[in-house]
Amino acid sequence: RLIVNADDFGFTHDVNEGIIEAHRNGILTATTLMANGDAFDNAVALARENKMLDVGCHLVLVQGQSVADPARALPATVGELTKLVLRGQFPIYEELLAQVRRIVRAGIRPTHLDTHKHTHLLPPVLEAVARLAQEFRIGWIRRPFDFGIDRGARITKSAVSLGMRVTRPHFARALGEVRTTDHFAGFQITGTLSEANLIATLERLPEGLTEFMCHPGRLGPELRAAKTRLKESREKELAALVAPGVRSVIARRGIDLVNYRMC
Repeated sequence: RLIVNADDFGFTHDVNEGIIEAHRNGILTATTLMANGDAFDNAVALARENKMLDVGCHLVLVQGQSVADPARALPATVGELTKLVLRGQFPIYEELLAQVRRIVRAGIRPTHLDTHKHTHLLPPVLEAVARLAQEFRIGWIRRPFDFGIDRGARITKSAVSLGMRVTRPHFARALGEVRTTDHFAGFQITGTLSEANLIATLERLPEGLTEFMCHPGRLGPELRAAKTRLKESREKELAALVAPGVRSVIARRGIDLVNYRMC
């Protein structure tokens, strides 16, 4: 079983457009919504129009503005966030609570949680995320550890992926009864996802439930002006997600496309 989840719903209007196209015309089954995204209201409206699209929360502690205190900018980098967290100088729970509340108050009932830049690998962030999952009865949290080594990945990305696995024991303990998928994929090929390496991932998909993370979008004026390294790559990811060849592999391998609501 495969959940294909797009991060960054609400980031810009053109990213929203690409996510909806990947859902309507491709294999995308779920997405996570940024409460501090510039196109948040547009994303909420699109979610209402596309009721089969499973929506969760993409919790943001790096980049953009705070939701708890809109006059304050969030840390610019993961390194900056880490320093603040280690010093006890960042209100993690309060910020994430404000983000979940904004999404819920907009009429979205989130089924899953993940974090921008995988910041829930930091133990204090993971503890806050797990607490919110329990308080809002959100059943799933992303398990951000790629299975295997992706042949299409850059060496540095694969090395980071391997390093992230060191946190797995604490990760499992902190979650308690909150569920994760059996497997995860997509981190190593973020920014380089193509039809070819998506097919390669599908060909070696393990038994059980896997989340595949992706970042589709349209390269419009808003995305061009946005502070993100993922620009042209979003168009390529969208093309991969709607490719007939990808559908053919899914059918041949008997892969069941599902979402978090169905599991």
